[in-house]
Amino acid sequence: MKSHTKYLVFQTPKRRDYLNITDEVARALDESGVEEGFALVSAMHITASVYVNDAEDGLIADIDEWLERLAPMREDYRHHLTGEDNGDAHLKNLLMHHQVIVPITKGRLDLGTWQQVYYAEFDGMRRKRVIIKIIGE
Repeated sequence: MKSHTKYLVFQTPKRRDYLNITDEVARALDESGVEEGFALVSAMHITASVYVNDAEDGLIADIDEWLERLAPMREDYRHHLTGEDNGDAHLKNLLMHHQVIVPITKGRLDLGTWQQVYYAEFDGMRRKRVIIKIIGE
């Protein structure tokens, strides 16, 4: 069995942002030489997420609005008593999760017709990492 690890680094200019990272995951797969297996893509921070969905601007805006309704940015989170101001970002991470596993078939990401891999940033404007771990034959 082979394994390959690649790190992506992001520093978004906005506090919240959604980046399509499908091409970067596919490049890591090409570098790995794996033909059959899995790609784990995981945000290495508790205020960011990785998810799979459609690359459609209206849907991305809907996701952002939905997250803001469920976990709005506000000042009264208990977490803010620690000196932080990102309590909402932690809750948004819990809603979207921090990682996905994508199947690899015949050397390609085996995604559905509209599926894309996204990095979601909820407390941006600073350096953060994503790990891609590819395992297979």
